[in-house]
Amino acid sequence: MFEVVFIQDFLLAPIDVYQTPLQQRMPQIIECKEPLIKVQQEPNRLFIKPIYFQQNIPSSINSIYLREEVYLRLKKALDLLPCQYSFILYDGFRPYQVQKALFDLFYATIQKQNKELSDEEILQETLKYVALPSMDPFKTSPHITGGAIDLTLGDENGNELDLGTQFDEISEKSATRYFENHPEENAEALRNRRILYNCLTKVGFNNYSEEWWHYDFGNISWARRAKEKIVRYGPIIAEINNHDVKEYRYL
Repeated sequence: MFEVVFIQDFLLAPIDVYQTPLQQRMPQIIECKEPLIKVQQEPNRLFIKPIYFQQNIPSSINSIYLREEVYLRLKKALDLLPCQYSFILYDGFRPYQVQKALFDLFYATIQKQNKELSDEEILQETLKYVALPSMDPFKTSPHITGGAIDLTLGDENGNELDLGTQFDEISEKSATRYFENHPEENAEALRNRRILYNCLTKVGFNNYSEEWWHYDFGNISWARRAKEKIVRYGPIIAEINNHDVKEYRYL
């Protein structure tokens, strides 16, 4: 016998078309010095899967940290999901060392798969999937601020649902609205992407359009998309010891 799951109508609304601002605004950065919170698992609802640690990326951490307000908003988003669903967190705060290792890995992979591309074309393709490692407050990689999160939907046992691609997959299908434009390819993935998108944007996150799994709040990427004048979260410098954050400071 199949279990009937009630899903609120707004969670199934189509994903918005992201309109790139005609002019890149330069919001003001006022670091609020909000602390990083170590996210704890919650049975049947919130699962931790630090994927870069599992992939043995250099300097990766075996925990997920988020700015306090990001964590609280994530909890609010979780409250909007039916109890049969869960969040599976892949990544949150990402030390600069990890960002650089990931960028180098993606660049090398794209270069190997696209030998006909110039160095500049490889760079631009790489930037679709991983931000340039930077501590410049106006060009900060989103995860370095603690204001970005990578996640997916799961069932109550922590099994990943079908979102249409693997996490970090280098594919046009990773774009958040891909299945809005190709609904016949995977109706289940379209439905799940809508649920993930709508519950997170409802509580103030916004999405990076090239990656269905990436959401921001409070950092410069979020501010530019939301046309906010103030950036709350600047870069964080962390000392990593035994695959965990030993200490950190605001730049």
